[in-house]
Amino acid sequence: MNLVPGSWGGRRPPGDPPPQPQAPFWLVTKEDGHMVTARQEPRLVLVSVSCENGHLVLEAPEMKKLCLPVKLPRKNPVLNCRLFGLDIQGRDCGDEVAQWITTFLNSEPYRLVHFEPSMVPRKSKDVIKLFRNTDEVAYPDCSPVLILSEASLEDLNTRLEKKVKIQNFRPNVLVTDCGAFEEDTWEEILIGDVEMKGTVCCARCILTTVNPDTGVLDRKEPLETLKSYRLCDPSEQHIYKSSPLFGRYFAVDKTGTIQVGDPVYKMVE
Repeated sequence: MNLVPGSWGGRRPPGDPPPQPQAPFWLVTKEDGHMVTARQEPRLVLVSVSCENGHLVLEAPEMKKLCLPVKLPRKNPVLNCRLFGLDIQGRDCGDEVAQWITTFLNSEPYRLVHFEPSMVPRKSKDVIKLFRNTDEVAYPDCSPVLILSEASLEDLNTRLEKKVKIQNFRPNVLVTDCGAFEEDTWEEILIGDVEMKGTVCCARCILTTVNPDTGVLDRKEPLETLKSYRLCDPSEQHIYKSSPLFGRYFAVDKTGTIQVGDPVYKMVE
């Protein structure tokens, strides 16, 4: 099993490590601090994100490339934000990027905030009870790492009239050379010198139906097809309800560096 470039909702330079609870994160919010995702603004998937020389770089169709420093001035206010009913902070990234995002989306005014290492992350357990007390996350839904195998995507595409891309599912680790849905069975794995523990499968929502090339929300596929064969066992409906499962969340037990091409090892006692 080998690691290939994943998706962060934008472009990620090869060799970058997976996201960690205390690593830099950015979040689009309404002016009142509530989160904004591609569920509400599908065209957000068209924004390409990269980090270059200590700067966050944003690019989007028909927009001028925008660069802003990762390390923000202390004069920028820290805002109280709201994600999935939970509170978290973020430092405001300024008016220029806020206007850039608002202009591109042709939307109500939005802000961009940055999660800094000194800020308190959310507890994953507050989102899904099966996480451990030590598992933490900043702005992702409930876990810093989402792993999906190429074989699982290929299996899905054999069932669809119109094939979908890995970007529909936004894993930050994509694994090759394993069986379809084998990642569902992994409990403890080692990639590079990073140790991870499998937690729960990823319950999929309407966001998977946003076309990553056009930013158009379909509302049906591939979600409907996934529901036809990827629902959980009835004994787990209290966890996943009626959402289909595709990919698996992992918590990071030992931090380090992973690189594209690293083998993925299952750890055994």
